[in-house]
Amino acid sequence: MTDQEPETEAAGAEHPESAKAAKAAKAAKHAEGTYIVRATEVRKVFAMGGEEVHALKGVDFKVKHGEYIALMGPSGSGKSTLFNMIGGLDKPNAGKVFIDEVDIAALSAYELAWLRCHKIGYIFQTFNLIPVATALDNVMLPMLFADVPASEAQDKAVELLTKVGLGERVLHKPVQMSGGQQQRVAVARALANDPAIVLADEPTGNLDSETGRQIIDLLREINDTEGVTVISATHDYKMLSVSDRIAWLTDGRIERFVRREELDIQEGHTDVR
Repeated sequence: MTDQEPETEAAGAEHPESAKAAKAAKAAKHAEGTYIVRATEVRKVFAMGGEEVHALKGVDFKVKHGEYIALMGPSGSGKSTLFNMIGGLDKPNAGKVFIDEVDIAALSAYELAWLRCHKIGYIFQTFNLIPVATALDNVMLPMLFADVPASEAQDKAVELLTKVGLGERVLHKPVQMSGGQQQRVAVARALANDPAIVLADEPTGNLDSETGRQIIDLLREINDTEGVTVISATHDYKMLSVSDRIAWLTDGRIERFVRREELDIQEGHTDVR
């Protein structure tokens, strides 16, 4: 596994002992062999124009606590559908998805909303920020939904925006920010309620190469220092250099899993050793 040096200030750089403790906790979770995400024989069928489209065809998928996983594959391979299954944004037609061994399909609407609010942070390709709200308000919103007192939510939002390098832009609205800055706000918002899992759907899709690299490194930093599990659905091959494992999807199935050290990554191409 290769750690990248992010271009933003790392929380662990200021507090090396806490960063060291987070890494130790992550290593311990790996050693336990427990899974924070487990999908078994997941199938999803969509009806389109009178025809059935089989988006997922019996997918088995396991993620350990603290792993950084990339879901890769061409458009139509099923990676975004699997992403939505893991995040509780959609339900499979068959099979089950477990978060910390809880079958999320068995949850009530209230329980599922609680899980999405407290357990999972989401980062989207199109940022999904509220355009009329400041960066501060966008990051505060998930905490207010979780009944965090406004003063506490504000302090934490400032702290998170500072962590992602936007300490001087807390009162800026999305229209006043670049795409990379907006995605940093989205990262801070995803971390607002201390999630166990961050789901990133094409997080670099609307960014230039250099800005995309910065966002990838920021996610790796968060994974390292906070011990947060990161699962990213992506086309971006730069994600390979920071991922612990890569799941390659083709035609609704996981073709193979590959560990980072099994890849020979060179400019222009990637080979499996």
